[in-house]
Amino acid sequence: MSDHRPVLAVIGAGPAGLAAALAASARGVRVVLIDSAAAAGGQFYRQPAPGLGAGRPQALHHQWRTWRRLGAGLDDRLAAESVTQLSDHHVWCVERGSQDFTVHALIGPQQEESVAVHADGVLLATGGYEKVLPFPGWTLPGVVTAGGAQALLKGGLVLPGRTAVVAGTGPLLLPVATGLAAAGVEVLALVESAGPADFVRRAGTWATAPAKLTEGFAYASQLLYHKVSVMVRHVVVEAHGTERLESVTVAALDSEGRPVPGAERRLTCDALAVGHGMLPHTDLADGLGCRLDGPRVHVDDEQRTEVPGVWAAGETTGIGGATLSLAEGHIAGRSAAARLTGVVPDPHDWASAARARTRLRSFFAALDAAYAARPVRWTEQVTDETVVCRCEEVTAGAVREAVDTLGAGDLRTVKLLTRAGMGWCQGRMCEPGVAGVAGCEPVPARRLLARPVPLGVLAAPIDPPAVQ
Repeated sequence: MSDHRPVLAVIGAGPAGLAAALAASARGVRVVLIDSAAAAGGQFYRQPAPGLGAGRPQALHHQWRTWRRLGAGLDDRLAAESVTQLSDHHVWCVERGSQDFTVHALIGPQQEESVAVHADGVLLATGGYEKVLPFPGWTLPGVVTAGGAQALLKGGLVLPGRTAVVAGTGPLLLPVATGLAAAGVEVLALVESAGPADFVRRAGTWATAPAKLTEGFAYASQLLYHKVSVMVRHVVVEAHGTERLESVTVAALDSEGRPVPGAERRLTCDALAVGHGMLPHTDLADGLGCRLDGPRVHVDDEQRTEVPGVWAAGETTGIGGATLSLAEGHIAGRSAAARLTGVVPDPHDWASAARARTRLRSFFAALDAAYAARPVRWTEQVTDETVVCRCEEVTAGAVREAVDTLGAGDLRTVKLLTRAGMGWCQGRMCEPGVAGVAGCEPVPARRLLARPVPLGVLAAPIDPPAVQ
């Protein structure tokens, strides 16, 4: 006997995707949960590989009880066959038909074969990725992104080095610095370009999210316990080394966001974890024609995009952490289940999650404003010899020549003249840096393919193997 329940494809198995899958599958919808990782959890709930034999994985996480509840709920839904989990599936395109959708995904680490998932609705929970800005020496071995250092520790129980500096800006630096210190790394300094005065001015907002305030105090106490020096209104201006990272130069910033002459300090280290905030993953939403508000996917009160049958939740709709992602995923899953089964959604069903969403969105908007209150003039420290596009090895000098000499007035022209952004990442990682050096506004590029796809897959028969 066939199962005629509507199918919802949830893309992304982080906090938002898990919450959405559990909410929808409990309300009469078959869910296909698709994720590129080997196990559910996303970056926030990333687990050590089973073969590593981690004795206390909870030591690497906070909100461990929430993760255990989500994991147990997923196991129950898998056993009841109301959720199908597709791990190691890398979605490269979502086709919109007249009545349904086809999700195309590459399989496994080699990604040489593609399968198709047919669904009545799609829920995008694709998360975010790090914004990384170039500086002299940033391509040296030993320099990693802040999230990369966290992934190494959580997923592989690997330390990026013995002596580290954590630098850049944004709330991600706090768990990275404290996590590394707790794991035995000597964290010399947390170098944050934002200043405390910008946070004090918004004290009223912090009081609206007491759990987040408590979390911040916990990080501060851990930094104090591990004797991590916190350097606010400072920036790493250069990384030094021959074969690999050996030291970094840190400088104080003046009121204009420039390094103060004579205020440089050199720190000897073998690891630098650096990040400059997060950006939403919007490639699949772009390809579907969803409306974007700046860098994020636009959604209504039910987490619906402007494309019928497509919902979005979590950091693809704006960076806001795991708790906000859980609330949005819960709302999106309930809304999708109601809409796909022909029931008029009742907002009272998710009233509590909606209140949490409103409160947390306000909190993170204030947090973003505090971090961005005093911009750093980082492009002035990028020398012409600094590589800004690692895939194509394009230097800042080449980008500046394209603008100043060849007359490039937008990012696309810079790309055509220099090849910056034409490599493996297709500009996803280097675009903020190239745009900053060029003085151009970054413009979302509508891509048919959300990730590189082998030509053999594109040349295969039109109907790839389908997952029912």
